[in-house]
Amino acid sequence: MNILESITSSQRSVCIEVAERLQAAGGHALLVGGCVRDGLLGIPAKDVDMEVYGLSAEAVEATLKQKFRLDTVGRAFGVFILKGHDIDIALPRRESKTGPKHTDFFVAGDPTMSPHDAASRRDFTINAISLDPLTEVLLDPYGGVSDLKAQRLRHVSAAFSEDPLRVLRGMQFIARFDLTASSETIELCRTLSPEHLPAERLWEEWKKLILTGIQPSKGLLFLEACDWLQHFPELAALVGCEQEQEWHPEGDVWTHTYHCLDAYARNRIGDDWEDLVVGLAVLCHDMGKPVSSFVCEKTGRIRSPRHDVEGVPIARSFLERLTRQKKIFDEVLPLVEQHMRPLALYRDGAGDAAIRRLAARVKRVDRLTRVAFADKSGRPPIAVNEFPEGDWLIKKATALAIQDSAPKPLMLGRHLVELGIPPSPRFGKLLDQAYEAQMEGEFTDIESGRVYLKSIIQP
Repeated sequence: MNILESITSSQRSVCIEVAERLQAAGGHALLVGGCVRDGLLGIPAKDVDMEVYGLSAEAVEATLKQKFRLDTVGRAFGVFILKGHDIDIALPRRESKTGPKHTDFFVAGDPTMSPHDAASRRDFTINAISLDPLTEVLLDPYGGVSDLKAQRLRHVSAAFSEDPLRVLRGMQFIARFDLTASSETIELCRTLSPEHLPAERLWEEWKKLILTGIQPSKGLLFLEACDWLQHFPELAALVGCEQEQEWHPEGDVWTHTYHCLDAYARNRIGDDWEDLVVGLAVLCHDMGKPVSSFVCEKTGRIRSPRHDVEGVPIARSFLERLTRQKKIFDEVLPLVEQHMRPLALYRDGAGDAAIRRLAARVKRVDRLTRVAFADKSGRPPIAVNEFPEGDWLIKKATALAIQDSAPKPLMLGRHLVELGIPPSPRFGKLLDQAYEAQMEGEFTDIESGRVYLKSIIQP
């Protein structure tokens, strides 16, 4: 794929026009970063970044606003956004670290910098390649093209250390592009710590691993090689936690977990929220094993009773390092707690009431079957050729119309009012009782629900 063909035709024409206008004003505009990398890999680029040399921020703004609508929120740092085009335009910046926090930087745009000097502050060589959109000439001062061909991840310079988040960026790049980190980069990463990084920055890199990693296992193994698991103790505890070999020939819980994530990645559905919830649940599903596993004296086998339940507070602790989004906790943690239920219910031949209750706990049965399938698939060399428990559960849930949602309460406050019960604290208890009866199948529609309500409100 031609690099310019990795962006949309409208973005391509805009980039060329921007470059022509800035060149006429005495500047030089280059495409930089991810869009160039993705173009070399033949991948459509989502974000387009341009860097402008030889012009002040004022000159760039004056030139471009003649034709384009600009978002100038980042003007103080020499950054402009072309509204409606998803194109960012920036001046090369000089950054000086002034303290340990990610905000402790002095940043100033410097139009006199050369592309070579500007590229020296980028994180990895594969992101330090630029392209002149007018001549289609590549500028590759640090060997990023050869590193891409060799599937090698290598830092550009010692400036890499100024932002420890780059370790997690390396994690997701390795998983996305099937790269192998150079030994020098791994050694440098071992000297860094996420101590002063805010959770929201960590979260964005973990999200990219979960949503875009083709082989998440490679990203996780990179973290291990960099000694960064110590910063995520819930993951570190999985390393060396042995499992019963008959059921888990792949090895310890850590090995099982990253194989499960690879299985999940092979079966994403393309809905970012659904994939994120399921992927995080897969990552966290066995975090309870290190605190629950033991060797049975009678059989000599390794057992992990209640590891699903024991893992919930541990998974919560891990997620709290990354986010404060209540919805994440509400939707991921029930999947961790219930990840073994599909097989248990299938073996027991469970009835409709049990399936309704399960759907009420996990919100979406289809999510749970995806987690269970990834769990079952993460045990190489055991191959998963069939998944009867998942097929059975989805079929039953579909028949009950709850495969992708929790059962909705049929009886609401207005139904009590219609029956002459005024609003009161008693409402909640009556409606809870009705919902329990609905779960048990005592009524299945509004009319039979009204009959049930009458039966419990009469003295």
